[in-house]
Amino acid sequence: MELRELGRTGLKLSTVGFGASPLGNVFGDVSEEQANASVRLAFQSGINFFDTSPYYGGTLSEKVLGKALKALGAPRNSYVVATKCGRYKEGFDFSAERVTRSIEESLERLQLDYVDILQCHDIEFGSLDQVVNETIPALVKLKEAGKARFIGITGLPLGIFSYVLDRVPPGTLDVVLSYCHYCVNDTSLGDLVPYLKTKGVGIINASPLSMGLLTESGPPEWHPASLELKSACQAAATHCKEKGKNISKLALQYSLLNKEITSVLVGMKSVEQVEENVAAARELATSGIDEETLSEVEAILKPVKNQSWPSGIQQS
Repeated sequence: MELRELGRTGLKLSTVGFGASPLGNVFGDVSEEQANASVRLAFQSGINFFDTSPYYGGTLSEKVLGKALKALGAPRNSYVVATKCGRYKEGFDFSAERVTRSIEESLERLQLDYVDILQCHDIEFGSLDQVVNETIPALVKLKEAGKARFIGITGLPLGIFSYVLDRVPPGTLDVVLSYCHYCVNDTSLGDLVPYLKTKGVGIINASPLSMGLLTESGPPEWHPASLELKSACQAAATHCKEKGKNISKLALQYSLLNKEITSVLVGMKSVEQVEENVAAARELATSGIDEETLSEVEAILKPVKNQSWPSGIQQS
């Protein structure tokens, strides 16, 4: 598995990252054996980056990931763990008091002394000015205290990243996690990359399958995309299937092609899913992407290119 440097952190992350939200039973039940086996195979296959949040499964994802990492028995410096703060089953709370308490709770669940990356979760649902003036200074203190080695922010609307980065001292934030904006159907994150590089932040891209849009089975019922976007993605998936190809594999490989993005986070909960994702990355490294199918899929998706959906509260 290829490793890429994360901004100026000195961390090297596997290009495929293990998204641990499914370990919180958010897409069906996962047994402890299944979780442990998935994490073990991922690690043995060269995946060294594991991402979770107290929000996933109402703290369950952190607990299950913590047990699985402990069961590995691997040296702590051989894997990178990221968790988040500010978003919980009960709602959003970006206060300094809550995020400071949050990391202590997360470390207990993860059975760790520190996390490598602590990210403020889905900041568009809070006051961005509170995030700038209260939350991030609290995260800086946690970094100084050794609870987190590096800090960052996550969210869907791309404008939130520049809003915050332009208002905090240079070098304050180490990483941004964007999702659903570097996929076959939406590459708008690519336009922001030069700016993010000037700010020195590492870039993590989550959800290369656009929360299920780029799958044969299609997105979950709650998916916020427009009907137009859903039907275009469904048409692309059907086209791939008729050619004997898999849109999910193509979509993951497409996201991995951008070398400016350090790691692509994919949710995984089974040995089969780990095997598929690792195989897709290895195939890309050895024989490249299926250019013909990719261009056909891009043509189908062209009318909905970069179409997204609203997320968060209206910021004044």
